[in-house]
Amino acid sequence: MSKVKTPQEKKQLSYANDRRNTYGENQKSSRKNIPRSKQLSHQGERRTVRQALIAAQGDVADAVADEAQSQAWRKGRMKRLKSFRKSPDTPLGEVVQRRLRRRTSETGDE
Repeated sequence: MSKVKTPQEKKQLSYANDRRNTYGENQKSSRKNIPRSKQLSHQGERRTVRQALIAAQGDVADAVADEAQSQAWRKGRMKRLKSFRKSPDTPLGEVVQRRLRRRTSETGDE
């Protein structure tokens, strides 16, 4: 069951929970750019691991194979840690405050 809220409470909840895209690009392009960025970071990780394992192709000594495997694991882990991460949009309350500050600074009212 929902609690009855006053319009002021609804407004405060809206400012806290609603989000706005302030990244600087078309907000609808995120539909394509987020999957593309994830894809590119995963491809980069696979490429890094594959390049580290090239040294261990064919008949090689166990020490060389172990070193190549540990290097591939280490490089893959570092690449994964630096990979693409989604970031949340800005809360509506912060966006409104920023607009109001900019509006007062442009008109010179203080």
